[in-house]
Order: sequence, then structure tokens, then C-alpha cells
Amino acid sequence: MAKNFESEATQFLKKYKAEHPNTEARQREGRSRLWDKHIDPELQDGFRASKVPLNPYVYQTN
Repeated sequence: MAKNFESEATQFLKKYKAEHPNTEARQREGRSRLWDKHIDPELQDGFRASKVPLNPYVYQTN
């Protein structure tokens, strides 16, 4: 491939970001809302302690 080649997807994204300059800020905001959460270690320990082991085949009766 030529060094100056840009795919149609790359061209589209560059054009979109130029037309919508707040896109990256909105992406960061969405990520922080869904993924960047504070996790309480004590609560997590409680979840792990209350976990019930499952049989390898959940429909097996023995």
C-alpha cells in the first residue's frame, strides 16, 4: 500500500470529526457513564463470598 493511502472509513471518520468537533468529548462522557465506575472492594468481596458453585452441566440432576 502507498504511504499516503487512506481507506474510505478513515476518510469518513476524519470528515465526521471535522464536522462534529465535540464527538470525542461525547465519547469520553459516554465511556465514563458506563465503564469508569468506582468499585467498592468490600462489596465485591461480599459478592464473591456469596457466589454459589454450579455443576458443569446445569441441567444435570445429580
